[in-house]
Parts: sequence; structure tokens; C-alpha cells
Amino acid sequence: MKTQRPIAAEEEHRVVPFRPRNGPARRVAEGGSPPIPLHRREPAPLDLSRYEQPREEPDDFRHRILANIAAIAFTVALTAIGIWLAMSIADLRKTQDCLLTGRRDCARLITETYTP
Repeated sequence: MKTQRPIAAEEEHRVVPFRPRNGPARRVAEGGSPPIPLHRREPAPLDLSRYEQPREEPDDFRHRILANIAAIAFTVALTAIGIWLAMSIADLRKTQDCLLTGRRDCARLITETYTP
């Protein structure tokens, strides 16, 4: 059986050159060094103050710390519950696999010492 390849027309393959939209005009420096911008201006410092909004009340650091502690405690509790659940499921799976093989001594025996 012959494999058929699609016939590609010449119109389908075109290379589109990339031209930056509004790049700064550059001139090539002599000696093969990188291009130098024609208009040398110092860049504006990266200042985020223009995005700040005035606050009506100051930050309550105590409330933030308590909220962070509560979030960490919740995360730790959720992780502990997840680990316990995973171990319980694994134990149940072991017991079920043991029972499905036809064995009768699969249950875990908890031995307690009785002292009168």
C-alpha cells in the first residue's frame, strides 16, 4: 500500500517577517557592538507609588498575624486529616485484598492486657 502525501501548493508556504511595532530607532555602532538607541534618555525609575491608594485606616498587624496563624493551623489540620484518610484507605484495601484471596485471618487483632 502506498502512502499518500498531500500536495502542498506554493501559496500555502509563506514566511512573514517580524517587524516590531514601535521599537526605538537604533543606529549600529562601529566595531560590531550592539545597537545604540538614537534618543538616549534615562529610564524612569520603577516606582510603584502611582498604584498606591490612600488608606482610611492603618494596617492592623495583629489581626493579620492571627489570620496567618489560623490559616497555617487549618492547613496543618487539613494535611493531617488527609494523611490519616490515606492510611485508613490503604489499611482497608489491604484487608479487602486479604479477604478476596480467601483467607480468614485478615482482621487485625488488638490485644489488650486485662488486669483484675
